[in-house]
Amino acid sequence: MAHDTIAVVDFGGQYAHLIAAKVRRLHVLAEIREPEDPVAKFAGYKGVIFSGSPALASHGEGSSYDRRIYDLPVPILGFCFGHQEIAKHYGGAVEHTQREYGPATLDVRGTSPIFAGLAAEETVFMSHGDTVTVLPEGFEEIGISRAPGGPPHRNAAIAHDGLKRYGFQFHPEVDDTVHGEQMLRNFVVDICGCRPDWTMEHFGAEEAARLRAEVGDRHVFLLASGGVDSTVCAVLLGQALGPERVHLLHVDTGLMRKGESADVVAEFRRRGLDRNLHAVEATETFLTALAGVVEPEKKRRIIGDTFLRVFADEAARLDLHDCLLAQGTIYPDRIETGGSKRADTIKTHHNRVPAVEAMIAAGRVVEPIADLYKPEVRELGESLGLAHELVWRHPFPGPGLGIRLLCSDGAPVAPEPGAEAALARHCRDGVHGALLPVHSVGVKADLRSYEQPVMLWGALPLARAEAFATRIYQDVPGTNRCIVDLTGRGVKHARALAATVTRERLELLREADHLVMDGLRRHGVYAEIWQCPTVLVPLELDGQGRELVVVRPVLSERAMTCRPALLPAALVTELREAIVALPGVSGLALDVTTKPPGTIEWE
Repeated sequence: MAHDTIAVVDFGGQYAHLIAAKVRRLHVLAEIREPEDPVAKFAGYKGVIFSGSPALASHGEGSSYDRRIYDLPVPILGFCFGHQEIAKHYGGAVEHTQREYGPATLDVRGTSPIFAGLAAEETVFMSHGDTVTVLPEGFEEIGISRAPGGPPHRNAAIAHDGLKRYGFQFHPEVDDTVHGEQMLRNFVVDICGCRPDWTMEHFGAEEAARLRAEVGDRHVFLLASGGVDSTVCAVLLGQALGPERVHLLHVDTGLMRKGESADVVAEFRRRGLDRNLHAVEATETFLTALAGVVEPEKKRRIIGDTFLRVFADEAARLDLHDCLLAQGTIYPDRIETGGSKRADTIKTHHNRVPAVEAMIAAGRVVEPIADLYKPEVRELGESLGLAHELVWRHPFPGPGLGIRLLCSDGAPVAPEPGAEAALARHCRDGVHGALLPVHSVGVKADLRSYEQPVMLWGALPLARAEAFATRIYQDVPGTNRCIVDLTGRGVKHARALAATVTRERLELLREADHLVMDGLRRHGVYAEIWQCPTVLVPLELDGQGRELVVVRPVLSERAMTCRPALLPAALVTELREAIVALPGVSGLALDVTTKPPGTIEWE
C-alpha cells in the first residue's frame, strides 16, 4: 500500500528525527532527507519540513543545499534554522541578536490555517541564538514569543498562506510545545492533504522483512542490558529470524545498579529469552580500563570499546566469529553522538564509539530500532506482546553508573567573565547562589556545552525553581545547569577534589541510587517520572565530605527534551536523612534544569 509521505530535511538539529516521529504519530509516513539531496529526490512528497541546525543562519552557515526545493509545488514548513532559511530565501534578514532556551509564551496573531484550533496564547519551546529581524515581502508575522523575564521576540512564527510557506522559531516537535502536535496536524493533514493511514504495525512488519533480508542465514549476537530497548530488539529479532539464530550477551560491567545484573538474567529467563543467553562478569575489566580517567567523552569511548572487547572474546569462545553484532540503539543515541552529517556531538554513546562505527561501515551491525524514540519502542514492545511493567521501566544508560560518577583532576574551574556579577543580580530577596567548580555536559542551540552548574538555596520554593533557573542559564554566561540545595545549609566554599572511577565510589553511588529508586516506588511516583539519575560529584562543601549527591528526576517522553520533576516533600525529607548520613557525603541537591540547556545525564 502506498502512503502519503512528508520529507523531513535534516540540517543536523537535535530534533530532526523527532519531527519524523511526531509526523508518524499522526499516522502519516515521514522520511529523512539530507540537505545535499538533489531536488529530484523530493518528487512525490506531499510536503517538506526543514529541521533546526547547530549552524548559524545569520553567518551563512549550513546554506549549501539545492535551493530549487523552494520551487516545489508543495507546502514547506521550517523550524528554528529552517524557519530562518525560509525567511532569508524570500528576502528577509536573520541576525544573531536574541538567545532563548526552554519554555516561552507564544502570542498567536492572525488567522493562518497553520494555527487553526489554537488559543491566543500557547506554550512553546525555544533553543536558538539567531532571530528573523526583517520579515520577507508577502509574509505575515503570526506569532510573537516571550520567554520568562525576557523581552518580546518578534517574528517567532511567520506565514505566506498563498505560497504555503511557514516558519516557526520554536520547536513544535518537542513535547514541551504543548499543542505542537496540533500545529503539525494542521500542516501535514490539512495543508498538505496527507491521508493518515500509516501505523506502528506497518513498521514492525516492514522491519522484520528488512532484518531477514539484511541478516540472511547468519546469526546475531545482541548486547542485552535488560532494558526495554534491548529486550524489544531481542523479541523482534527472535520473531524475524527464529530464536535459534539470536544470541544474547549480558555484561555485568560493575557499573550496574544494586542487584541489577542478577535481576536482568532472571527476567530474561522468566520471559523465555534464555535459549542462547550468556552472562559475563567483567567488573575488573571495566574498572581497569577506566582507571585514572577523568574526561567524560574519554570515559564513554572506553566503556564502549570495552563492551566490544568483551563481546569479541565471548563470540570467539562460543565459536560465533561470523555473527553480526546487534544493538538496541535508539535515535537519541545516534543524534547526540553526531549521528547525521551536520549534527554536533553532544556526547558519545557507548553504542556509537569509533570501533562500532567501523563495524557499521563494514556491514557487521544490526540495529532494528535505530530510527525510533522511546515511546515508539514501547509501543512496538507492547505490540510484540511484552508485559507493561517491562516496557515502562525507567531508561538506564548503557554506560550505567560510569557516567553518573563524575570525575575530576581537582583543578580549579574559572568562571566565565561576568558570570559571578550576572549571578549576583539574580540572587536577592533571600535567594542565594554559587557557581560550582565542576563542569557538566549540556546542549545549547543544537551544540554541545561543557559548563558550570549553579547551586541555589534560601527563599526559593521548589515549585518556582524551574522558572528561576531558566533566567539563570539564559543570563549567566558559562552555565548550563541549576541545582537546589536540599540540606538547607547552602554553601560558602566549594572545592573540587581529584576523583576517578573506583570500586568505593561506585558502591557509594549504588547505595544512594538504591535509596532514590526505592523511595520513588514507595511514594507512588515511579510511573510519573521518565527517568531519575542519581549523580555523584566530587565536591567538598565548606570543608565537609567528599561527594555531593545530586538527584535528577525528569519528565519527558523521548529524552530529546525534559523538564524537572518535583518530588513529594515526605520523600525529600527521607532522602535528605538517609543520603546525607552515607559516609563521605557532603550534601544533597535536586537538579531543576530543563533540556536544553542541560542534558538528562551530567556526562
